[in-house]
Amino acid sequence: MKQSTFTPSPRYRKIHTDLIEGDTRRLDIVVQVKLKQENALIIVHIEPQSTTQTDFHERMFQYFSLLYNKYKKTIIPIAVFSYDENWEKDQFTLGLSDFQILTFNFLSLHLRKKNWRDYITSNNPAAAALLSKMGYSEKERIQVKKEFLRMMAVMELNPAKQRLIYGFFETYLKLNDEEEEKLMEEVKKMDDAEKILELPISYEERGIKKGLEKGIETGVERGKKEVALEMLKEGLSIEIIAKVTHLDREEIEALRRK
Repeated sequence: MKQSTFTPSPRYRKIHTDLIEGDTRRLDIVVQVKLKQENALIIVHIEPQSTTQTDFHERMFQYFSLLYNKYKKTIIPIAVFSYDENWEKDQFTLGLSDFQILTFNFLSLHLRKKNWRDYITSNNPAAAALLSKMGYSEKERIQVKKEFLRMMAVMELNPAKQRLIYGFFETYLKLNDEEEEKLMEEVKKMDDAEKILELPISYEERGIKKGLEKGIETGVERGKKEVALEMLKEGLSIEIIAKVTHLDREEIEALRRK
């Protein structure tokens, strides 16, 4: 497969899903991609789906059609299923009994069918975030987060990306206090313990949970705002920033106006 360069393009994400009523929807992930050694640009549309919907394949076709109608570019549609049910359909067809009019296919990834251990050597931030939605048992919860923290330490991402990925991971795999204590005990025995314990996200979580002195809490709050500013620069929506940083919408709006 040819190598490509990826350029996030928020302007592609907003499309009209109902041309008559004028309804508008912001697609989850839409990026512009340029294949190396070629001048052509393509669009990659990634649509996460967390619940079973019997008309999802039809909705993917609708998004594909609207994106193509608006931008007239090659589009690669990808669905990422994260629900537990074993149901998925990656094709939409239209036709008559004796005549096939259209067959639309999209790529699909069912995270629960993936073994998290197969991805812990990856240096891809997305793989680290998605560990929390892959297949693992209740007994493996602590191990999954331990490997996630190790991956984060090795990748050495900037604070904004760390918070974004950590926020996603925590949304789907949140350890209780007892599990967190066991995790910290195991982390201290690891070769990468020093790097992991130096992660800003690790300090922040332990600081908030243990109610450290006000000076540290103030530093955490300042760090959140710095992360929010970085995320705003990258064109991320206020909803996503609020979910990841836990800042109020009003605070984020104020930062955007600066």
